[in-house]
Amino acid sequence: AQGRLGPGRVHQCMNLIGLAQRAYEAMLKRASDRVVFGRPITQHGMAQEALARSRCELEQARLLTHAAAATLDRRGIRLAREHLAMIKVAVPEMACTVIDRAIQIHGALGLSQDSFLAAAYAQARAARIADGPDQVHMSSLARLLS
Repeated sequence: AQGRLGPGRVHQCMNLIGLAQRAYEAMLKRASDRVVFGRPITQHGMAQEALARSRCELEQARLLTHAAAATLDRRGIRLAREHLAMIKVAVPEMACTVIDRAIQIHGALGLSQDSFLAAAYAQARAARIADGPDQVHMSSLARLLS
């Protein structure tokens, strides 16, 4: 059973990265289109930081997931456990954070049914619990590291 969980976790993380990327793109568009106090939101510090941090976090998650998949392919499930534990914690957390920022940039629209963001957040948040809460994976990772 453990042999099937590794590829499944990589797949789930790839899906979450795609979901967070979609939220990031929506956030970027909204921040460019929406004018507040006479300037697009992209010219305000809060939005600039949200966009920059989100872009960095997306790339970190993407690279970590790639490393986990490469290790799984080259070395097998047993030697990839550390990477798999890391992505199981890092990627869903990143997705929640990026999607939450996108909701913030969208304001009330981000919570409405006119946007995919509320459903995306619910999906990302559920991923942090479905296969065991973050704390379980952190504990497993800590045991692998020591």
